[in-house]
Amino acid sequence: MNPDLSFEDQLKYLNLVYSRRHHAELTAEAAKAKWSHGEFLRRFIAAETAERAQRALERRIRAARFPVRKSLDQFQWDWPKKINEAQVRHLFELRFVTERANVVFCGGVGLGKTHLATALGFAACQAGHSVLFTTAVDAINALLAAQATHRLNTELKRYLTPALLILDEIGYLPLDKAGADLLFQLVSQRYERGAIVLTTNKAYKHWPSIFNNDAGITAAILDRLLHRADTVVLEGKSYRMKDRPGEEAAS
Repeated sequence: MNPDLSFEDQLKYLNLVYSRRHHAELTAEAAKAKWSHGEFLRRFIAAETAERAQRALERRIRAARFPVRKSLDQFQWDWPKKINEAQVRHLFELRFVTERANVVFCGGVGLGKTHLATALGFAACQAGHSVLFTTAVDAINALLAAQATHRLNTELKRYLTPALLILDEIGYLPLDKAGADLLFQLVSQRYERGAIVLTTNKAYKHWPSIFNNDAGITAAILDRLLHRADTVVLEGKSYRMKDRPGEEAAS
């Protein structure tokens, strides 16, 4: 490095983005408050660290590909007729991610399954975990396309690498044998290696209908998925129906 570089260029060389933008005002504040050299250095480094942490968080959120950002605070607990709030709040401690366990949100449409799954993923990003959100159908279609062009292993790595994989909408569309086999590969290879959060509109007893009525592959998927899993059941009417005429009288 050239020792004759200006202070600005040195900050650029060190990739100190926050410091390049704010060092003048921080220096002025230090002079006004008569900080010691040690206090100035501590605050300088703390501000740069916070900026880097925020940029890293934003990268994780972008990589997660959430359809929207959701938080637990936004969830309306009074809408599902049945939900175990204590169980859900416990999940947000995120121990299941570090323990490489699974979470299944099971219930009808419009009860907040995707909201909770997304909020869990967002909380995981905030805690420093890598996350990927995808619908089950999109994941299977991507794997089928990769298989057809002999890139299956490469594509599988996209879903195996993150600490947390969110598979949304299992069961909304049935899978043929090829799709069921690929989902089995995905669940099997993540088994005890990475956490899965999954949403489904079907109780487990109805899962054979998802997988081409193949009892064998259904049992194999459920065996791996549920070995270490929390199942959160949501019951009630769709939240999206609440403002339709007649719904209040019918409820």
